[in-house]
Amino acid sequence: MGEVKAKKDVVTRHDLRHDRHTVSLLTDHLVFSPKYRGKVLEGEVAEAAEEIIRETCKELDIEIIDMAMNVDHVHIFIKNPFRKSVYGKMLRSPPKYSVSWIAKRLKGRSSKLLRDQFPQLKEWCPGHLWAPSCYHGSVGHGWEVV
Repeated sequence: MGEVKAKKDVVTRHDLRHDRHTVSLLTDHLVFSPKYRGKVLEGEVAEAAEEIIRETCKELDIEIIDMAMNVDHVHIFIKNPFRKSVYGKMLRSPPKYSVSWIAKRLKGRSSKLLRDQFPQLKEWCPGHLWAPSCYHGSVGHGWEVV
């Protein structure tokens, strides 16, 4: 497995969410792989998959901190957006989307578009491109942020 490094090691005030009594930074790490851990994410397929994932995140207002495509799995580090009120202020509420919903959306859309664009993926694994499970965990910074 290739090493995954964040492109940004420094947290700035802009990265933090400020509420009345709290300051927070919620980031998540997603990992998902093709069915049977197939080594299909290479060349044009990998490039198309990355582009689809980036476009989908942009449409959902999800910031990608970093992403790594390996031949048999994808790592994505994201910053989940918060809901906004009618007046544009952040609501004191949980993030806009659940991490499992984000994973489902990314996997579903990329599966359909990749299988339409690359017919060999339909032959390799009819039904769905991605394995039904995925990993997601929170990612945080150490005490230097506090």
